[in-house]
Amino acid sequence: MARRAVSIISPLGLWGAAAAALLLFLTLGTLAAVAWQAEFTRGLGRADIAALRFTLIQAFFSALLSVALAIPVARALARRQFPGRQILITLLGAPFILPVIVAVLGLLAVFGRAGIFNQMLNAFGFETVSVYGFSGVLLAHVFFNLPLATRLILQSWLAIPAERFRLAQSLGFAPRDMFRQIEWPMLREVIPGIFAVIFLICTTSFAVALTLGGGPKATTIELAIYQALRSDFAPGKAALLSSIQFLLCTLAAWSAWYFTRHQDAAAGFDRAVQRSDAGAVGLRIQDGLCLGFAAFFVILPLAMVIKSGLTGILNMPDVVWWAALRSVLMAIASSIVMLSLVLPLAQIAAKEKRAWPEAIAYLSVSASPLVIGTGLFILLNPYFSPRDLALPVTIIVNAAMAIPFALRGLLPAMREVEASYAPLADQLGMAGFARFRLLTLPRIRRPLGFALGLTAALSMGDLGVVALFADPDAGTLPLMIYRLMGAYRMEQAAGAALLLLILSLALFMIFDRGGQKNADT
Repeated sequence: MARRAVSIISPLGLWGAAAAALLLFLTLGTLAAVAWQAEFTRGLGRADIAALRFTLIQAFFSALLSVALAIPVARALARRQFPGRQILITLLGAPFILPVIVAVLGLLAVFGRAGIFNQMLNAFGFETVSVYGFSGVLLAHVFFNLPLATRLILQSWLAIPAERFRLAQSLGFAPRDMFRQIEWPMLREVIPGIFAVIFLICTTSFAVALTLGGGPKATTIELAIYQALRSDFAPGKAALLSSIQFLLCTLAAWSAWYFTRHQDAAAGFDRAVQRSDAGAVGLRIQDGLCLGFAAFFVILPLAMVIKSGLTGILNMPDVVWWAALRSVLMAIASSIVMLSLVLPLAQIAAKEKRAWPEAIAYLSVSASPLVIGTGLFILLNPYFSPRDLALPVTIIVNAAMAIPFALRGLLPAMREVEASYAPLADQLGMAGFARFRLLTLPRIRRPLGFALGLTAALSMGDLGVVALFADPDAGTLPLMIYRLMGAYRMEQAAGAALLLLILSLALFMIFDRGGQKNADT
């Protein structure tokens, strides 16, 4: 018999505590290092204030346009059934995993100086337009976030019970009445939260501002941080800007949480929605135009990347292929690190019904990768050369930034496993790794494969931390594409972009399909 109380900590608890400690260090720890070095007494210069103003303005209008354009597209998808509808919905998810630098090249091929759009303007005698600066940043952000807003709004639209539309039809509602009484209350609930999420994403955008902005009138805070460290080597100024960036991101993340309202789980019988306004000729034309615009806006830049890259992919220098190999290895390593961090947090949250793993995991939403990179630069620079640690730091940061997405997918599945099978597993004495391998893993393989694929794809396209740390001769594929663009070697840049697109989609599909194989068995 024990003579005193003995504290027993399970291996899962130790694993989860280690994962939580690393995430806290990467978010709050690096923020503390940034705040310690920040030159608060110096204040912001005129250029810094201009960068702050540009960041807020472009994020606001990017979110506004994305949401405003997404509403009619989502309504058309919710109202219409047509061949290829599911394919179009799937394509609308492509920009989320698309490397930013690839999308930028596609947009330049369509809207750039020698792009299709300007060629049409020349043909009709109009002046060409520039895609750089505010308009280019706005265009790229709408390209990325219009599909995201459409998918989020569409989910809420499809959640409206069919019985409400049947009742509206029996009451003789006109399309305008149906929108005002049924659809507008749903939009009023979900739009503010979606707007706040997109505003947060646009606030922390780096690669878009680096490639399409960058001038004195088109510099974001993220880009100003990069320039302060990479060009001016002013850690104090970078730390001050990073502190402001973190406060902005925290405010945007809080707004997204505060304004997001869960829709009432209204009673319904899961019947197919039959809408009386679907047959009106004017609405059919309107929906067709909206869907055609969305398909054109998303698919055409991707098609131009493929077309332009086919000629350049065979003429790339060897350094591009080595960069591609480094990117693939880094993406796989980021996925493995993400898995080692998210699994214990998800298991503790599901099995022990604790709230702190979710709170710690979602801290990275408020932290920009460049802010984390700035903090790590400040901590490592006195002792190590940042260039020597470029790839390991990039791997860890990419893994940390993917954890909120992975946890959101894994946690519902793990909670369902615990709710349905935990009592039986306890009676059978299943515990530890055997319980995870035989009971939990087969039932979480789908979201696990998706999380791994998403992390790999996002890591392949990263141009944030690696641009801050990497040596010019040891960069990743996105960094190599940016340098080829800077050297006006556009054919080789297009070939490298096509290679990046193929590798990113291949990694995503391999992990995602691997998760679906023999799942739930």
